[in-house]
Amino acid sequence: MADLEPDILVAAYAEGYFPMAHPDTGELEWFNPDPRCILPLDGLRIQDSLARRVRSGRFEITTNTAFEQVMRSCADPGPGREDTWIDERLIQAYGQLHEQGLAHSVEARREGVLVGGLYGVHLGGVFMGESMFSDPAHGGTDASKVCLVWLVAHLRAIGASVLDVQFISDHMARMGAVEVARDDYLQRLMIHRDQQCSWSGWPSIDSVL
Repeated sequence: MADLEPDILVAAYAEGYFPMAHPDTGELEWFNPDPRCILPLDGLRIQDSLARRVRSGRFEITTNTAFEQVMRSCADPGPGREDTWIDERLIQAYGQLHEQGLAHSVEARREGVLVGGLYGVHLGGVFMGESMFSDPAHGGTDASKVCLVWLVAHLRAIGASVLDVQFISDHMARMGAVEVARDDYLQRLMIHRDQQCSWSGWPSIDSVL
């Protein structure tokens, strides 16, 4: 657990590294991928169907009301995610970062039930997205996408500069994510990691789209 002490985690993120637990061995591995995937805050693409779902108010979207529950839901196996890299060590470590105001969650609830969410680490003007989940079985179809739309709106509102999503996927590419060279990402990280950027406040639905 020593490698996951808050100071070590923060120092690693400040240099572009993030940890994952190997799903088979449990060994802790550190990554600093090249290329790196980012979602430009002015480049989010929202399909009409998703925009309608956001505007419908189908989900109640909040921040930092269920951080551990979001992490545990991200770790749960599901279709296309039979293995997990999130283990108990990581849940406890990021929980400590959350207590220090350096890790945040976004939650989607339907009729009071958590059906989607995401979490990540916040350093200055940089948010490093870690994982997201949706629970279609309980009415959470597209809930993680809706959370991402609200996250981008919030990051814009507080003056953040970089949204790091680590690895490209078809899902993220459709929403506007792009790959950049590691050196490019690290340059952006160095510029913005010490930016004064408070997480306080949360957008209203009228300001999200």
